[in-house]
Amino acid sequence: MKHNTMEFSIKNGATEKQRSDCVIVGVYESRKLSRAAQDIDEASSGYIENILKRGDMDGKLEASLMLHSVPGVLSERVLLVGLGKEQDFTETQYCKAVRASVKALATSGASDAVSYLAELPVKELSVRWKVAHMVEVSLDATYRFDAPKRKSDESKKEQKKKGVEKLGINVTQSSEVKEAEAGLTDGQALAKGVSLTKDLGNLPPNVCTPTYLAEQAVALGKKYGLKVEVLERSELKKMGMGSFLGVTQGSEEPPKLIVMQHLKGKKGQKPVVLVGKGITFDTGGISIKPGAEMDEMKYDMCGAASVLGTFKTIAEMDLPLNVIGVIPTCENMPDGRATRPGDVLTSMSGLTIEVLNTDAEGRLILCDALTYAERFEPSAVVDIATLTGACVIALGHHASGLFSNNDDLAKELLRAGEAALDRAWHMPMWDDYQPLLDSNFADMANIGGRAGGSITAACFLSRFAKKYEWAHLDIAGTAWKSGKEKGGTGRPVPLLTEFLVARANSAK
Repeated sequence: MKHNTMEFSIKNGATEKQRSDCVIVGVYESRKLSRAAQDIDEASSGYIENILKRGDMDGKLEASLMLHSVPGVLSERVLLVGLGKEQDFTETQYCKAVRASVKALATSGASDAVSYLAELPVKELSVRWKVAHMVEVSLDATYRFDAPKRKSDESKKEQKKKGVEKLGINVTQSSEVKEAEAGLTDGQALAKGVSLTKDLGNLPPNVCTPTYLAEQAVALGKKYGLKVEVLERSELKKMGMGSFLGVTQGSEEPPKLIVMQHLKGKKGQKPVVLVGKGITFDTGGISIKPGAEMDEMKYDMCGAASVLGTFKTIAEMDLPLNVIGVIPTCENMPDGRATRPGDVLTSMSGLTIEVLNTDAEGRLILCDALTYAERFEPSAVVDIATLTGACVIALGHHASGLFSNNDDLAKELLRAGEAALDRAWHMPMWDDYQPLLDSNFADMANIGGRAGGSITAACFLSRFAKKYEWAHLDIAGTAWKSGKEKGGTGRPVPLLTEFLVARANSAK
């Protein structure tokens, strides 16, 4: 897959003296100029103020206005970007303004631009943070998935012409250049991981099979020197992963258990294990789903994709931490051999599970992977899964659901989500909910009824994670968007990266 690559550089120069196709400056609401916009206004003898007085631009957040041939300015264009109210200018508004600036450039003829938005004061945030987020947001905003589409030569030319290829990011002081360069590296590493996660989610399910995911893991291993192992059906059988194998038995596609190891921490440092749900297509099995929007069930491997994306990012960063990825991956299909409602499966842990609904399959593959994770004696295990529609009902599409058997670990992940603007919300998992999984025919049932569906799913998983500190991220509402903007979001790669970076820093 070819991506539009944008080249970034750090600049430290006067706004009016930048020789480029476009300089980007901010305007606050009620037409208050940012420092860089003031510089241009002075160089052009009040040209900007004049335009604002005419009412063409009011500084509302995400508004933009392209000016051409501004007198006294070397750049061909000046893009004014609305920042909203100055007192409300937080990191969220900053990222929205950056996104708006990149979107505005996409329809212009400018191919290289210099942005002065990273100079804007945002609370206590460092230059490194602002630069990293500018890079990540810019690459996110210009991401295009175009693998299987056939392009006519005309449209290829058209695509080539538009959009910025080079973006300079200006910082106020020359002493900030080094910090800004570090932010550039962070942002590019994160964007690569997010992009991989989106690509894997967006690929059609006849391409992105369990075998394909395993190939991607092996390729990452080769590129970055990670140890990667792919366990086949026969090995899963030997280990007694009856729950995982129960889900896959209706599919022609062979299941895989992918194990990746990024061992860059101190020797003997207990690893963080990331477990990603990799259902490459989910029909629901015998408890088949309704047909509407079933195509979106190709995104049921976004947990797995986020583990692969996070591994790409931390490998790019050469993060000094021991991290292990475990990805159970298969399809959930209806077939003469498929698991039926009422079947009882024996998990790797020895616990038996009555399958009341074959569409509650994610937990059935994760529970065996969680048992498998014990062998690494982890410092923490985080599983990531598009697990329940109930989580979407509870939290919508803004926050991922967070469940944990350890409040300190939950707080770490919440903090990481806040810092990365990839937020999660801590949900309850009290013992009061556990009896909903009672079964007359096995140790537990795989569903607990309609009420609190995301909670009972987490309660199910918690029974297999008793030997270590564990957290579960339900990303059913955040991993992809529906409708006109349909596509993978790359979440929660930013949250996971922030969490691992913080762990590596505290391990120093």
